[in-house]
Amino acid sequence: MSRPAPEPINDSPTEWVRDHIERYVSTNGADGHDWNGVPCMLLTTKGRRSGTWQRSALIYGVEPETNDLILIASKGGAPENPLWFENLAAEPEVWVQVGSDSYWATATTVDALADTERRAALWNVMRAIWPSYDEYQVKADTASRVIPVVAVRRS
Repeated sequence: MSRPAPEPINDSPTEWVRDHIERYVSTNGADGHDWNGVPCMLLTTKGRRSGTWQRSALIYGVEPETNDLILIASKGGAPENPLWFENLAAEPEVWVQVGSDSYWATATTVDALADTERRAALWNVMRAIWPSYDEYQVKADTASRVIPVVAVRRS
């Protein structure tokens, strides 16, 4: 028997993201999985401070060798990491929805120093999907931030 989804789930406070999530959930991914020509998933993390479940809509890719989902914690090149990343770094067990498929998963940051080849390969998968990631890294470099690459594996 599989574990149910976490409850309650709070959606992003950003209006356009919240609207995207609501469409995604209400149509079971039929409206929202494809966003501006790229694949999107819903990631639900446990708040590291609040303990509440927080949902975000994120661009994702798939690692060919493992079928792990790939996420880039870019925050548009901001000097700090996005909150969803900070949450999963503290609690790696996450709830995922990809299209109509929902499940528990474990998120792992791909180490930029210890696993440089895998990180570079995953970055290349994601930049093929969203080329702006390279621009975001240039912006983040001014803050000496290496943008995290995350692998999400079904539990």
